[in-house]
Amino acid sequence: MNAEFIVMLKDAAYMSFYLGAQLTVLFFLFSYFVGLIQQFLPPEKVKKLMGNERGYVIAALLAAITPFCSASTIPFLKSLFKSQVRFGNIMTFLIASPLLNPVVFGLLTLNFGLNTSVMFFLVALSVSVSAGYLLEKFGFADQVKDAVFDGREESVTCSRTCGSAVTKENLFIRVGKNAFYDFKKAFPYLMIGVAVGAFVYGFVPTEVITRVAGDHNSFAIPVAAFIGIPLYLTVESLIPLSSVLIAKGMSMGALLALIVGSAGASLTEVILLKSLFKNKLIAVFLLVVFTMAISTGLLYNLVA
Repeated sequence: MNAEFIVMLKDAAYMSFYLGAQLTVLFFLFSYFVGLIQQFLPPEKVKKLMGNERGYVIAALLAAITPFCSASTIPFLKSLFKSQVRFGNIMTFLIASPLLNPVVFGLLTLNFGLNTSVMFFLVALSVSVSAGYLLEKFGFADQVKDAVFDGREESVTCSRTCGSAVTKENLFIRVGKNAFYDFKKAFPYLMIGVAVGAFVYGFVPTEVITRVAGDHNSFAIPVAAFIGIPLYLTVESLIPLSSVLIAKGMSMGALLALIVGSAGASLTEVILLKSLFKNKLIAVFLLVVFTMAISTGLLYNLVA
């Protein structure tokens, strides 16, 4: 067997194990954390916070202070749907969450300067708010699967009636069972995404990406945005690699497009969204992230 192939296979296997373990722990822990919040935060309060016209901006700002990766937002989305938060606000949060957080802003500032990070933030904020508003206005709320709302009334009733009569032990056990149930349903989608992401990591050389996304290529920015979406790379992990990618010939605009595409709509996230959304809404979500990625790259080239 070819030695280079063995190295690639080892890299893919390592990434598969690393992503699988990391996402499994993150997904379950976040599901549990959300479950605890739901016990003490009645749906009425959530709706009041995100359920009006100002909710679009509030949703984006909430996303800006919640440093969750794209895949770990899925349990939170489900809880928002069950709490009957308006659809547009949820979509705004979904689009903005993996990009607008203090860690991303800090890393961008450190690597590319304050002007670039501010531009990045403003583009992501404006596109996510606009997309949430337009998706609701054009009736995409019917593209959410009915199963997402299963158990809604039971959850609301429990939050109203359990109260202090439930001991802490029983509360924690009940939340744990609910978290495990949600995790079990999402696990197959999670593993499919991990497998594909590990294959890309192990068998697609960085040189291939930089070759088609360098300054010499007029289509470098859309190509980088398109390539970024199937990759499972968080912004935190991709930004430290930026100097290497730039050194190998990738343009700065293309790199920003790659960052937005990869963090905004990783393949793992898209597969997990299959448990929540119908195909039409997933396609539109990908189009929004793709547009955001291209806009960020082109805007950088214009102002740089």
